[in-house]
Amino acid sequence: MSQEQESLEKITQDQLNAMVDLHARFTDGRLGGRRAILENIDLSGLSLSGKDLTQAHFTACLMTYMDLSNTNFQEAALYACDLSDSNLFQAIFTRADLRGARIQNANLKNVDLKDADLRGGGVSKDGTFGTKSKAVNFRGANLSGAKLNGAMASNADFSDAVMVGANMVDADLRGAVLEGADLSNADIEGAQLKGANIKSTILTGVDVSKMRSSGLDLKDAITDDNAGKTVSDLSDSLPKLLEYHREWLKTRGKSGKQLDLSDVDLRLLGSLKEEKMTAVKAVMARFIGMNLYKIELQSATLEKSDFRNCDMEESDLRGSSFKNANLSHANMRGSNCSSLMLGTGGTRRFNPCNFEQARMRYVDFTNAMLKDAIFIGADLSFVDFTGADLSDADFTGAKLDKAKLDKAITDGAKFDRDESRPVFKMKSDTS
Repeated sequence: MSQEQESLEKITQDQLNAMVDLHARFTDGRLGGRRAILENIDLSGLSLSGKDLTQAHFTACLMTYMDLSNTNFQEAALYACDLSDSNLFQAIFTRADLRGARIQNANLKNVDLKDADLRGGGVSKDGTFGTKSKAVNFRGANLSGAKLNGAMASNADFSDAVMVGANMVDADLRGAVLEGADLSNADIEGAQLKGANIKSTILTGVDVSKMRSSGLDLKDAITDDNAGKTVSDLSDSLPKLLEYHREWLKTRGKSGKQLDLSDVDLRLLGSLKEEKMTAVKAVMARFIGMNLYKIELQSATLEKSDFRNCDMEESDLRGSSFKNANLSHANMRGSNCSSLMLGTGGTRRFNPCNFEQARMRYVDFTNAMLKDAIFIGADLSFVDFTGADLSDADFTGAKLDKAKLDKAITDGAKFDRDESRPVFKMKSDTS
């Protein structure tokens, strides 16, 4: 929390409830009603779930970690408010003013932002409207199934957001940042995207013909046309190739053949749950959104592969290389990413799990085993390491913005700022 946020007046849930009751009387036209108007107020951790805040006015309020699920903010103003990490499930913001708002890492699943104003905006220290414009920040937010049709979101930041199946018809997204966002099966008919950043954006199931004709460069985006080889392009069926691979492992390479899934798009498989794929090679493969629960991928070469939004809970990844891979939003709770001892006798060697230069924003590593793991130069922003074993891990040059390290074991871990113990903490989620 910034110094400016710490100076905000804090109100209680009872005070907020009383204000909501008066607002209800106002919207109903009853005697004694009063519109809810809040400026520079700290509402963090409180609840407005299911309440009707139609035409309410919020300015520069701290609204983090709130329960705003099913709340009606139709035609309300939330100018320059911070709603980060809040639960906004099925909230209604139709024709709402969200200029300059910060809604980072929030749950906006099935939210209604139809015709909302999501342009830049700002507020000065005295609470008046400022001249410096701040883009609306949706980084890392879950906007699956959201209604953004007609929204004015020029220059808004949706990087790493999950926007699967979102309705973006006729939305103004000029200059918007969609880098790393998942727009699978989104409807972008009539949307204005001139100048938008779509680097590594997932656009499968999306009609991108008009994007191409408007001059947008799609070479770094993932579309139906450039997703790589399909499983059907392999030399044999995957079960058969896995059989050859296991023979290769059993005979230490004397017979059978190592499974190579490099540059293959595996998403149509949907699941490799509990599959045994030790020592496979899968460079630049695409696993996006797959169920990889309890998969065995020890000592595998998975460099530059895409594991975004995958369920990898309790997976065995010991000794594998994820150099330059993308694992943003992956669920890796309880996964085993510790080192592996390979070879016998004098040829034995120590092989740690390697995430060097990987993009791992918003990964959930709760209670994971990451002893000796290499995170050199990795982007670990917003990663949850709660209760993880990070002993002797190397975080040299890693980006750890707002990473959670509560109750993590960091003995012997190497950090740029503090060689013995990190200081990066994040307020626990109360929504």
